[in-house]
Amino acid sequence: MEPVAQNTETLIRLGLFAGFFLSFSIAEYLWPRKSLTAPKISRWFGNLSITVGNNVLLRLVFIGLGATAVGIAGIAQAKGWGLLSHVNLPPMVVFVLGLLLLDLAIYAQHLVLHRIPVLWRLHRMHHADTDIDVSTGLRFHPLEIIVSMALKIGLIILLGVPPMAVLVFEIVLNATSMFNHTNMALPQSVDRLLRLIVVTPDIHRVHHSVHEHEYNRNFGFNVPWWDKLFGTYQAQPEDGHDQMLIGLHQYRDPKWQSLGGLLAIPFNADENAEAGPS
Repeated sequence: MEPVAQNTETLIRLGLFAGFFLSFSIAEYLWPRKSLTAPKISRWFGNLSITVGNNVLLRLVFIGLGATAVGIAGIAQAKGWGLLSHVNLPPMVVFVLGLLLLDLAIYAQHLVLHRIPVLWRLHRMHHADTDIDVSTGLRFHPLEIIVSMALKIGLIILLGVPPMAVLVFEIVLNATSMFNHTNMALPQSVDRLLRLIVVTPDIHRVHHSVHEHEYNRNFGFNVPWWDKLFGTYQAQPEDGHDQMLIGLHQYRDPKWQSLGGLLAIPFNADENAEAGPS
């Protein structure tokens, strides 16, 4: 990817990220869904520090080598790599198919993170947050970020997703991840309508329940269709949104919410921490 184009992409994504984050932060402050159980300042310090560190890490490991997702898509398209490079369909159809295939792949990846013990050890840092708000949507262990990026690059090459579809998907995924983690109370009528086409905060909150049978449901980030199609959808938490407990039982001690504690979670040998896969 050319440096100028790469810098433009970075500025666009950074500007949109800041806009979405600010908007959702204000919304959950004005219309909170649940009372928070932990000090927000300390939680946000840990979560946002992880986010900044992850972006630096991605730049060092992938972007520094010119291996952005969009850049790889451009190379794949130029060389005719991937499934979609060999289908005789209108560009708009290929664009939409690319978005849907990437979204299905992210659903499958999320499910696998819960099913394979070594990957669950990485992913459980995300689930160990004792509250759920917009910052939780950015909280992923650096090792999980590296694995996810490598898988995404492989999928883009395999599928031959057009660069513009990859860029749009990356922006939408970032926005929906913040949206569906937002501690925002939507009117029931609005939630009922939105959840037909997008994962709402009430849908995804079920996925952050302390109950194993609930945090192994609702794996979708963008649309709820894959969960409904593959039988992993649960409409509401059994304890109700107001009373449900967020997080993982074995990581409720505040020491696990510090920056050092967050980074150490995958290496914790507590056998109870292996409760993720079902």
